[in-house]
Amino acid sequence: MKENFDFLMPSVNFFGKGVIEKIGDRTKMLNMKKPLIVTGSFLRSMENGPVAQTLASLDKAGVPYVIYDGVEPNPKIRNIQEGKKVYLDNDCDSIITVGGGSSHDCGKGIGIILTNGDDITKLAGIETLDNPLPPLMAVNTTAGTASELTRHCVITNEKTKLKFVVVSWRNIPLVSFNDPMLMLDVPADLTAATGMDTFVQSIEPYVSTNRNEITDGQCVEAIKLVEESLREAYANGHNVEARTKMVEAEMLGGMAFNNADLGYVHAMAHQLGGQYDAPHGVCCAMLLPIVEKYNIIACPERFAQLAKVMGENTDGLSVREAADLSIKAMRQMCDDVNIPRSIKAIGAKPEDFEMMAENALKDGNAFSNPRKGTKEDIVKLFQEAYDMK
Repeated sequence: MKENFDFLMPSVNFFGKGVIEKIGDRTKMLNMKKPLIVTGSFLRSMENGPVAQTLASLDKAGVPYVIYDGVEPNPKIRNIQEGKKVYLDNDCDSIITVGGGSSHDCGKGIGIILTNGDDITKLAGIETLDNPLPPLMAVNTTAGTASELTRHCVITNEKTKLKFVVVSWRNIPLVSFNDPMLMLDVPADLTAATGMDTFVQSIEPYVSTNRNEITDGQCVEAIKLVEESLREAYANGHNVEARTKMVEAEMLGGMAFNNADLGYVHAMAHQLGGQYDAPHGVCCAMLLPIVEKYNIIACPERFAQLAKVMGENTDGLSVREAADLSIKAMRQMCDDVNIPRSIKAIGAKPEDFEMMAENALKDGNAFSNPRKGTKEDIVKLFQEAYDMK
């Protein structure tokens, strides 16, 4: 593992209504002379949407820019290669990502291959990057992945259908912007998918083998915020208070797993997302109750505490009985925001389970799971997720 901290800089996270207006000034402060805007075509087409507001702030500050709008969901290697070409052809010197996790991961991927070698597949793993990325800022538009402030970069190899992770402190954007007003028109299904990603990313660090008291506090507060606000945001996207709380939860969850890491839910979800090009948050949500039920015996006290945090009444119950209530609460959240129960819904095929189980155990998120499983265990978990009614 490489530990080169020669260029480590603290990140700044702007949060609240109207923070998007600070983009131009912050770009000038960081001496970003010609940033590449990395986003998707839909966001770019929105009248007065996040991209338009970002460009308006840059125009006001007199900062020139170039746009790459080819980001796909579950960004592919071809996307980062296309983005790199646009960056080099236009003499860009920095990157600004606008969107959800796909845009941020794509922007990170572009930065990685600009400075660390063109074959990003060789860099999968933890702290594999020798060189700093170009200056990177992130404008976030969903309360979900927290990629705008984390060290994870998730890319899909479209040839092998393998979704892999490059985890490095060098991937953390120098500045992120979380303006809840950008999220009011996010559709209900996307609100559910990204919100469940926040939920999972707040639960997994709480039971991770790398947790600590600081990350515990972040997880607890994030879970409470999701319990208070995700259903409301799903039912009424223009509920500003609910959207604001979901942003707070997303940021806290991201800070937690930046330090405490994740577990088998994410390691397995990456396989589903890569193999079937399915929404990441949906994959995580379908696996969450099943994987965490499997994990209970490794740390039942932690799950008993989770039940209380999720609002379950555990008075008079044994530790194990209380722990089981946490799984009930997870399942209820999934049902309330209309997450499918079975991975059949995304086209999963049992003949793929052995291959996916093997790759899940190699995923960078697997090593901090509280219970250490075999390939056969992971196959059984995929099968249980497939058989769910």
